[in-house]
Amino acid sequence: ELIYTLQEWLGKLSGLPHVTINPAAGAHGEYAGIMVIHKAHEAKGKVRKVVLIPDSAHGTNPATAAACGYETKTIPSTKDGYVDVDAFKNLLNEDVAALMLTNPNTCGLFEPRVKEVADLLHKVGAYFYCDGANFNALVGRVRPADFGVDVMHFNLHKTFSTPHGGGGPGCGPIAVCDALAPYLPVPKVVKNGEQFRLVTDDPNSIGRLKGFQGQFGMMVRALSYMMSHGSDGLKQVAEDAVLNANYILS
Repeated sequence: ELIYTLQEWLGKLSGLPHVTINPAAGAHGEYAGIMVIHKAHEAKGKVRKVVLIPDSAHGTNPATAAACGYETKTIPSTKDGYVDVDAFKNLLNEDVAALMLTNPNTCGLFEPRVKEVADLLHKVGAYFYCDGANFNALVGRVRPADFGVDVMHFNLHKTFSTPHGGGGPGCGPIAVCDALAPYLPVPKVVKNGEQFRLVTDDPNSIGRLKGFQGQFGMMVRALSYMMSHGSDGLKQVAEDAVLNANYILS
């Protein structure tokens, strides 16, 4: 029940209704997200070869894409620290499987043309993967699905107060859109009426990522944090995070 409730909160906060808590950490969540995208293209009978990644991305992004068998192509940043949309357009074609974008990006800036980028991606049948590293600046204020995201991972330690350091303990859930839901890893926690159960076998799934779910203690703490704040409190978390970042900048 706790896992299911946490999934529901993450689904509402992201606007992406299908969530798995399986991944053991943020980078593992990235891996799960790109595996889901790979499986979706495979199901359509078109295995694509390229993942586009901005030059400001965290190093786990290109590492994840390479681990999933993709070639990576780098999108440069403008002098102002935004993704160069013209360069993105020049790299975009029907061989592109996905874009991996952190928003706000690693320069600490919200990408102002992000919806345009998402629309261009979807036009060629590619998916928008959002790295949720900086979701702390959006939580309760902006739902990534509303600017075109198809899949994102959450770092519970970066947004929902769980401890981090020394190699763990981590928990890196992912949330996906309807089109990608069939490919989520197992086991899946589902609710039928008032009963909760595990779906352990699904032919569409990417399969198992680990023995069970992520680190359960982190789920307890993250859900406690969410429920303590409520939706209005989480909105203030984002506002305070942005205010603090701009204070330090100035």
